Amino acid sequence: MTVRLSIDSGQQPEGIVAEPDGSVVVTFAPTRQIARISPSGEVRILATLPAPPPLAETPAVGEPYLGGIVRDGKGTLYVTYATGTAELTGIWRLAADGGVPRRIVALPADGLPNGLALDARARQLYITDSFTGRVWRAPSAGGAAAVWSADPGLARHPEGFAGANGIRVHAGAVWVTNHDRGTVLRFPVQGPPSAPVAGRPEQVADGLGEIDDLVFTGDGDTFLVAGVTDSRVLLVRGGEGVPVLNEKDGLQNPTALDRSGGTVHIAGSAQYTLTDPQVLSAAVPR
Repeated sequence: MTVRLSIDSGQQPEGIVAEPDGSVVVTFAPTRQIARISPSGEVRILATLPAPPPLAETPAVGEPYLGGIVRDGKGTLYVTYATGTAELTGIWRLAADGGVPRRIVALPADGLPNGLALDARARQLYITDSFTGRVWRAPSAGGAAAVWSADPGLARHPEGFAGANGIRVHAGAVWVTNHDRGTVLRFPVQGPPSAPVAGRPEQVADGLGEIDDLVFTGDGDTFLVAGVTDSRVLLVRGGEGVPVLNEKDGLQNPTALDRSGGTVHIAGSAQYTLTDPQVLSAAVPR
């Protein structure tokens, strides 16, 4: 199934999260909006984040950037927001019943918070900073953030655009993609749940091209990654990536993935093609 969106209205999805009823919630980066898309394709705006001052400039991208999104078991939504200002940059929360979004974690104005993952059991959020090449950690209830890892493998290429990007908590580890380097790192989570520490990372895949988000196909270590520049989704098993979806399936610059049962939902931002943004839902490749 493909839901086509309006690029003229700024409906370019950056982050995506599945809901139990088959809907998805996405972030529209250009318009600072959080939107719910029903299985029938109806788009409903849930909230719009506040605009920064006119002269504010977000690192790497210039404009305000609404990025990753996660959902907890109660339906509360969390998003990353980068503006180049200390007053607005950070993690914002939107209650399940709607209302006004509120910033619960402040992050540095000189960074680009992007990917977001939730460890529901430990009540921790993990955030990638694609500009500074870091992973931050913060309590999901809100509060102070701390640098969890600044491993060199998270850094941008010297002539590139973005480093650490997609992020997932899976099987006792935090998994992070590097956009410029086409790599995936696995960080074991060590220490107590209230103060988890990053173990020594392992590079589990490379040579994947310019990639964004990732999602696991099940309980094992096989995962999908979004090849944003080449408009494809790769199935990565044992470190090797095989294309399973591409522009012939309707993909245009996929930026985010989420899985619900046997279905994977893909946010196609059309950020380079600038023609046909979409949300594509397909059976999880095996």
